[in-house]
Amino acid sequence: MTTTKVVPGMLIAVPSAEDVAREAATRLAKTLREAVKARGKATIALSGGDTPRQTYTRLAEEPDVPWASVEVYFVDERAVPPTDDRSNYRWAKECLLDRAKIPAAHVHRMRADERDLEAAARDYEHEIQAGVGVGQGGVPSFDVMVLGVGDDGHTASLFPGMPTVEITDRIVVAVGKTEGREERLTVTAPIIEQARGVFVLAVGAKKTNALERVWAVSGSLRDTPARVIRSARGAIHWIIDKAAGGM
Repeated sequence: MTTTKVVPGMLIAVPSAEDVAREAATRLAKTLREAVKARGKATIALSGGDTPRQTYTRLAEEPDVPWASVEVYFVDERAVPPTDDRSNYRWAKECLLDRAKIPAAHVHRMRADERDLEAAARDYEHEIQAGVGVGQGGVPSFDVMVLGVGDDGHTASLFPGMPTVEITDRIVVAVGKTEGREERLTVTAPIIEQARGVFVLAVGAKKTNALERVWAVSGSLRDTPARVIRSARGAIHWIIDKAAGGM
């Protein structure tokens, strides 16, 4: 296990997965309120997975979140219909969007079920640029981006061994099908780096090795794409349970 490491940003390690969901929801709600107060609206990009689902359910219950002023986008999506069990949108809708009664016009679904994924990636890129605005270096800045770290060290749909994590001239791209993994859409490194607030959720001992690789002082971005989070210019919040942190 790596011993030389630096955790960029704030590390919040709590006892259980339930505590991760509670802590993350509280902090996400606070960030959204502050963004709306400062700029009149807030933008959030959601990831999929079991841990975010619990967080989204709790976030929907947080008081005084001005959902009418929040625009919801997605970090990545599988090439499946929006009603499919594997769809990130489907679970976000069930756990957060419907519960919080977020206006449909404020929800920007990644249309990864389109036949032409390259065109769908371009369309979503334009949708982000139009709705989120342009930040430093011409890249849109989300107020909040929710990310995870896979057991293999991936984040979003930026997978080890693939060149996708090194793309710098696009903010949304199509990811081709590989063995055991369907096609999908994903945001790229520049938009992760430009987010004002990044919330990384991780639960369970299976995440320990991947987190150690992300936090290591040196390492390969191609081997551990989640290391891109280290370059985020905004506030980074690592909200994990103690098992994930090897504690």
